[in-house]
Amino acid sequence: MTDIGDVATGSSPFEGPEKLLEIWFAPSPADVPDASSNRDGRHGLRRVKRAVWEEMLAIVKCEVLSVIEGTETDAYLLSESSLFVSPHRLILKTCGTTLNLLGLPRILDIAREQASLPTVYRCFYSRKSFFFPERQKGPHREWKNEVEYLDKIFHNGAAYSVGKMNGDHWLLYITNPSDGTPNTPTFPPHPLHKAQTNGAEADDAAEATVIPKAPGIDYTIEILMTRLSPEASRAFVFPDDDDGSTPSDRAREVSSSLGIADLFPPHLTTLDSYAFSPCGYSSNALLKWGEASPSHDNAAAEAAHSGEGYYTIHVTPEDGWSYASFECNVPLSPVPAPQPRDIPDLRTLVRRVVNIFHPAHISLTLFISSEGNTEAEEEGGESAVEAAQRAFKAALTSNKRPAPDGKANDVSRSGIYKRTDKINYEFGDYDLAFASFELAA
Repeated sequence: MTDIGDVATGSSPFEGPEKLLEIWFAPSPADVPDASSNRDGRHGLRRVKRAVWEEMLAIVKCEVLSVIEGTETDAYLLSESSLFVSPHRLILKTCGTTLNLLGLPRILDIAREQASLPTVYRCFYSRKSFFFPERQKGPHREWKNEVEYLDKIFHNGAAYSVGKMNGDHWLLYITNPSDGTPNTPTFPPHPLHKAQTNGAEADDAAEATVIPKAPGIDYTIEILMTRLSPEASRAFVFPDDDDGSTPSDRAREVSSSLGIADLFPPHLTTLDSYAFSPCGYSSNALLKWGEASPSHDNAAAEAAHSGEGYYTIHVTPEDGWSYASFECNVPLSPVPAPQPRDIPDLRTLVRRVVNIFHPAHISLTLFISSEGNTEAEEEGGESAVEAAQRAFKAALTSNKRPAPDGKANDVSRSGIYKRTDKINYEFGDYDLAFASFELAA
């Protein structure tokens, strides 16, 4: 078997932490102009052909490896992470030295020209602090450059840094709709014809700004892990053996053997994965949620409608810059699920993910719309972000968790952690729970 140290010695450092761009062109699929003529969920941005997205991704410097088409979302697995396309929203997550933000002007053009979406409802851009910032290109060399680039496009954006500036931290740029209307760019980094608002002529802008309030919860959990254990890293080294197996075959085997395929109930999951040579792993999954829990104990799921969500995992296993990320947008209960076939609770999911990678350091973020936060408050008045903080701590600082039958199950295979940061943040109509943990000696 190839040693992970040998792989790292023979390669240049790779930047695992991703740049995450999320653009909403409407509050929900129902608010997309052609929603009334929707057939099979393929309206809005989902009408755009794969070749068009590939042309945009060429600007970003990455390629499509495969795609799975769900009922509400198309999940593109990329050479550097993932692209998720819904009728009203696009999520572009890229690692390495990709030029994520340089794809934004082209995305705006595509939305206007091919999906009749001339305005941006809101935009989010976030990332963890880089390992090798000096290796980045374009606006990604420094956070201030990224903010300046986005400020040239959006007139009401705000930039934040969460965590230790001289240590591990998380960076966020967010735009907010003014009085419930969509955010519109001031001017793009390239010229447009006539007087335009994100591509729409000024005369049409007033009509385009009337957008209803978004329903339900917007919920995203990220688990960002560094310094993976040698044992965990070795599982993601794939020597170029001539055994006839494809990258998808190898990834499928690893997904099954490590428990990635079982993070959520398999009957609710469509998984797409890829094993890179000589090392590295990526996967996207589309998840059916809401319908799996006949009980009403999941307050977050009750507050939102059931539907189709996603999770995505990306692994850079090389020694010296090992990194793994997990992201999911399915609302999770902070309390244990009553049945094994249910969507797991937040505490259980965090421990399942961490047990796969055995990291020495973990950063977690839960980003949730304030409306959902209020609706998901527990009886004692605990907010969703504070309940998440409690779930993070319970998952990582103890090797025991109560099972539904009241017995204790040992679920810690990666060790016990100590919390080094706990920060709750309010961003107007969104709330954030941020926490960092280190493996205890």
